[in-house]
Amino acid sequence: MSARPEAYREALERAGTHAMEWLASLPSRPVGPRADATNLANAFGAELPEHRTDPAEVIDELAAMADPGLMAMSSGRFFGWVIGGTLPAAMAADWLVSAWDQNAGMRFATPAVAAAEEAAGGWLLDLLGLPPQSDVGFTTGATMANFVGLAAGRQHVLDTVGWDFAGQGLTGAPRISVFVGQERHEVIDLVLRYLGLGAPIAVAVDTQGRMRSDALVQAMGQSPGPALVCLQAGNLHSGSFDPVGQLAAIAHEHNAWVHVDGAFGLWAAASGLYRHHVAGLADADSWATDAHKTLNVPYDCGIAIVSKPEIMRATFGVHSSYLVSDEQGPGDPLEKVPELSRRARGVPVWAALRSLGRSGLVDLVEGMAASARRLADGLALIPGVEVVNDVVFTQVCLSFGDDERTRRVAERLLDAGQVWMSVSRWRGRAVLRISVSNWSTDDDDVALAIASVRRAAGAVPAVASPPANEPLKEAVLGRPLEQ
Repeated sequence: MSARPEAYREALERAGTHAMEWLASLPSRPVGPRADATNLANAFGAELPEHRTDPAEVIDELAAMADPGLMAMSSGRFFGWVIGGTLPAAMAADWLVSAWDQNAGMRFATPAVAAAEEAAGGWLLDLLGLPPQSDVGFTTGATMANFVGLAAGRQHVLDTVGWDFAGQGLTGAPRISVFVGQERHEVIDLVLRYLGLGAPIAVAVDTQGRMRSDALVQAMGQSPGPALVCLQAGNLHSGSFDPVGQLAAIAHEHNAWVHVDGAFGLWAAASGLYRHHVAGLADADSWATDAHKTLNVPYDCGIAIVSKPEIMRATFGVHSSYLVSDEQGPGDPLEKVPELSRRARGVPVWAALRSLGRSGLVDLVEGMAASARRLADGLALIPGVEVVNDVVFTQVCLSFGDDERTRRVAERLLDAGQVWMSVSRWRGRAVLRISVSNWSTDDDDVALAIASVRRAAGAVPAVASPPANEPLKEAVLGRPLEQ
C-alpha cells in the first residue's frame, strides 16, 4: 500500500513556511552564524526519543534549532569563498527532484529526468561554445567534475601508448606526467591523489596566476611520455584565466590530454564581454565547472564535460544484466559519472537555464563581474586599502598594508556581520578575498559592503609590519587561512 499524500502535507507545508521565513530574513539578518557547531551539537544530539514524533513537529524543531547556526550564503552580502545563491526556478525544481525521488542513473528507468539532464547538457555546450558531440555528466561538485575529466584523460593517454588500464591498472604502467600551474586550486592535487597519479609538475605563472606558455614548453620538453595538462579558467584569487588556446596547442604537440578547471570561470565563455579570456576553450579535451557557483543552482551540482564520449563511457561505464540500458539514446547517465545511484542534479540546471534564457545567463555573468568592478573601484578609495589583483572577472583581493592589519580588519568586518568576506593568502601576503557569486547582489549590497569595509578599516590603525621571520598567524576567528 502506497503512502497517502496526506502523510506528507503538513510537514511539507511547515517546511515551505520555514523556507519562506528564511528567505525573508536574508536582507536584514547578520550574514555569519550566531552559534558554533559544538554548541549546536548539544541541541541536535539530545537523547533519541523512544517513540515516534510527528513529522511536522520534527520540521519545526529542525528549523528552530538550526536557525542560529545558519550562514546566510544566499544573501547578496555574502562574498566568501566562491559560493553562489539559488535562483528561484532552480530551488523549486530541486524541491520537485526530492519529491519525485528518481534515481537518475538509467534512461530506461527514469526517462523524464534523463531527458531534462540531456537537454540541459546540450544547452550548456551551446552556451559555452564547446564541442557539440561532448558528453556531459552531473557530479557532486567541482572536485568530482575535475575527477571525471582527469580520469578520462588518464584512460586516453594510456590507451594511446597501448597500455591496458582496465585489465592491468596502474601497476607497471608508463608514468603519466601531470602539468599544472603553480597557482592551481589544491583540489587538483587532491584529485590526482584519488587517481593514483602522484604529485604534479608545477609550471611557472605570471603575476596574476596565469600559466606561462614558455614555461609549459620547457617543462614538457623535460618530461616526455604520457601527459595531462590541467589549465585554469578563473584563478581563485585574481580571477584571471590561463591562455587556454595557446597552452592547449603546446600540450597537443606532445599528445597530452588538456583539462580545464573552470569551477566558476568557465561561465565567462557565455558572455561577449568576457569570452576573450577563454579564447580557444573548445580546443581542450575536458572541462569542469560547478553549477552552484556562477549559475546559482542548489548544492550539489558539478558539471563534467568530456569531448570524447567513448573515453568517458569506457572510464565510468558499467554493465550488468539487471541494469537495463536504453540503446536509443546518448548513453546512460551512470556512464558519465562515478555513481550508479544519484539524485537528478541536472534538473535544477535545466530549470535555471530555462528561466534565464540565453540573455538572462549573459546578464547573470556580466552582472557579477560588474559588481566586482564596482566593489574594487569603491574599496580602492578607502585610505590604506590596496586592491592587489587585476579585477578581470568576479574576484577582488584586498590588502590593508600588512598581514597583521589585514587580519584585524577581517576580524572587525566579520564580527559586524553585515557582509562576509574570506581571509586568504596570495603571493606571500594575507588578503581579504571577495567573490561575487550571487545572482541577487545589487548596487545596495555593493554600497553596504564598501561602507562595512570602510568602518572596519577605520577602526584598526596601521601597525608596523612583523619581522620577516615571524610567521603569519594561521587563523581568523578559528578558521584556517585559504591557500
